Amino acid sequence: MEQELKKEFQQLQVVYDTVINFFVNYSFQIIGALFILFIGLFIARRVAKFVQRVCEAKGLDITLSRFLANIAKIVIVTMVAVICLNKLGINITPLIAAIGAISLGAGLAVQGLLSNYGAGLNIILTRYFVVGDTIKVQGVSGQVKDILLAYTLIVTEDDVEITIPNKHIVGEIIHNSHSVSLLELSVGVSYGSDLDQVTRLLETTIKNHQDASDAKEPQVGIAGFGDSSVDFEVRVWADSNKINAARFAINKAIWDALKQNNIEIPFPQREVKMLS
Repeated sequence: MEQELKKEFQQLQVVYDTVINFFVNYSFQIIGALFILFIGLFIARRVAKFVQRVCEAKGLDITLSRFLANIAKIVIVTMVAVICLNKLGINITPLIAAIGAISLGAGLAVQGLLSNYGAGLNIILTRYFVVGDTIKVQGVSGQVKDILLAYTLIVTEDDVEITIPNKHIVGEIIHNSHSVSLLELSVGVSYGSDLDQVTRLLETTIKNHQDASDAKEPQVGIAGFGDSSVDFEVRVWADSNKINAARFAINKAIWDALKQNNIEIPFPQREVKMLS
């Protein structure tokens, strides 16, 4: 029993001596490497912000600006990591070879993830859409909040965040309405109405409405002739962030305008005759 305890104590003593010798011999290298690491991370963040500001000042969109800023940050962090390893006396050549071998095996295991990254890079470079656009893809729609290499984040009008893997975006049909979306509204008036007056009234109501966008002129016209009404179609563009709220408010404004001008909105009627 005493021999086993003595043997374990000797093993602990060896480990302790090894740790102490390591810190005695490499303490300055470790402190220097940590100092370089902290300074490098600080510089990387500063450079990334500077690159993003310069890109935005040159008129590049926010998506591409963020991508270039992240690339600059990754390059600097990689350089700092190499310097820190050299400071510790670690030869990075075998490490690079090992990383290459591991990457080959990992690449086969994470093909889906890599396809997302490839699709994300494609989206950023080709700019199918940018941050702030309103898109519809894969049956969901919303405003683009952020575009990352792995996925795209969109937000609906109800503040619901939807994450779409980028591989499910590239190659699909994308509806991009940018910052405004089209509202198609309809209303029917009686055949006895002055159609020119109705057209002018609808145009004035829409143009003066606060939810109608100034980006494009609204359109008002006769869409068809129903059984009991002349059907008008109203095409108006509104902010994509509040498209449903705009639909409700503009429909109410149309109702109020027609009612104030005594223009009848008919409803279907059926006349039944009894034959004796």
